[in-house]
Amino acid sequence: MSALVNQLVAQVIGLEVGLLSCQARLAAVTDDEALHDLRTTVRRLRSLLRPLRGLPGVEQLELAASAVGQLTTPLRDREVLAAYLHEHGHHEAADRRLRLQPDAYRQVAQGPELAHLLRILDAFPRFIRASEHQKLLKGLRSRVEKRLAKQWHKLDEALKDPNHDRHRLRLLIKRVRYADEAYPELSQLPTNAMSRLKKAQGALGDWHDCWQWLIQAEQQADLQPCVAVWHRTMAKAEREADRILDKLSNDCF
Repeated sequence: MSALVNQLVAQVIGLEVGLLSCQARLAAVTDDEALHDLRTTVRRLRSLLRPLRGLPGVEQLELAASAVGQLTTPLRDREVLAAYLHEHGHHEAADRRLRLQPDAYRQVAQGPELAHLLRILDAFPRFIRASEHQKLLKGLRSRVEKRLAKQWHKLDEALKDPNHDRHRLRLLIKRVRYADEAYPELSQLPTNAMSRLKKAQGALGDWHDCWQWLIQAEQQADLQPCVAVWHRTMAKAEREADRILDKLSNDCF
């Protein structure tokens, strides 16, 4: 038991250090990867916490992490769109969006959402140790294993649904992948599952980008030159995602 608890504490401290680094980079606007790295770190934290639901302090930390995720999602979406526009020669449209980013980075770094998350995260190892001392972590390994198995089962059910929702599938795949990364020693995935999951997530990500951009194009005139390409790319991504998902379902379940 103590080995798993020690690992949890070590991961939490490492994630806190990572968030502090991202906060400093965002505040100083040092690079265009800081926001992505912040979101990746928050994602890793949420994946670590999901199997621990019900333990002291977990709900508050999950809510704080979720708030940072919600705050930064539109900013990251704008980054990804601007990068696409630059890559395809629509430089003016890209620059219009990128000019908004530095102020947004600083607002995230100095905002209450990230500050609140860091305060709770700093105290969380003490919650874990106190819970261990009070015997509240009895059966922790079994709890985590059951939660991981449940996530895998949900993905299996979704894949077998002929009317599956691609957006929900994308989220379920991300949860399974990131939970496996958070608890590698408790991994229950088949040997070839991770590579299949990565490919499926990539294809579904391409589909999701086009889906979002087409919605934005209805309101943003400077995106109209891309609409036809996005429709074609979205259809291609749907076919590729379905092919990979079929292979994932056949090979791993």
